[in-house]
Amino acid sequence: MQRNDTVKGNPAAMTTITPPGLEGQAGPSCELRPRDRILGTARDLFHKHGYRGVGVDAIAEAAGTNKMTLYRHFGSKDDLIVECLHGFAEEADAIWASFEETYAGDPVAQLHAWVQVGADCAISDERGCDMVNAAVELTEPGHPARRVIEDFKTDQRDRLVRLCRAAGATQAELLADTLWLLLEGARVSRQSVGAEGPSARFIRMAEAIIAAFLPRETASAP
Repeated sequence: MQRNDTVKGNPAAMTTITPPGLEGQAGPSCELRPRDRILGTARDLFHKHGYRGVGVDAIAEAAGTNKMTLYRHFGSKDDLIVECLHGFAEEADAIWASFEETYAGDPVAQLHAWVQVGADCAISDERGCDMVNAAVELTEPGHPARRVIEDFKTDQRDRLVRLCRAAGATQAELLADTLWLLLEGARVSRQSVGAEGPSARFIRMAEAIIAAFLPRETASAP
């Protein structure tokens, strides 16, 4: 798997959560505040087992606390899910910031960095995107997570449009939507047929698409 090690931050952090110490295990994580311990544990368990597949009892026990403490910090399981999704969005924001910092003033390089990070996310994590998984599981129109998911996905797509436009794409919105749907599909493909399936060719496909939309003198990957 090709990685872009020059981009600051952990690309896999978009989906892969390092869990805190579970069930009172010794270690630095045990020094975390109860709220942070609960949140980190919930994110890890939701990612591994799904939002419907994990209850508050299991989360509280794994975090080394109890339901009373959990509900003191999070009024309901739905509130906890929303906080987990907000954390996911903040980590994605940090990755975008790393593009801008690492390749300041070079939107073409930032676009190629987006492809590299997308490939890392698509291939390295068999569980896929936490936001997509939440959207599939939490189908009730009034569920508070639905707005978080919609806002996040819309913002990510709009950022990609702006980046494609800054990179000089002739049809920025079409390029962004093509790349966006390619990434979404690659992550689903990784879940369904594994890392050796079509998702393994995400970089090659994405770079070919970019080359078709950007002026020839600027389209090449750095």
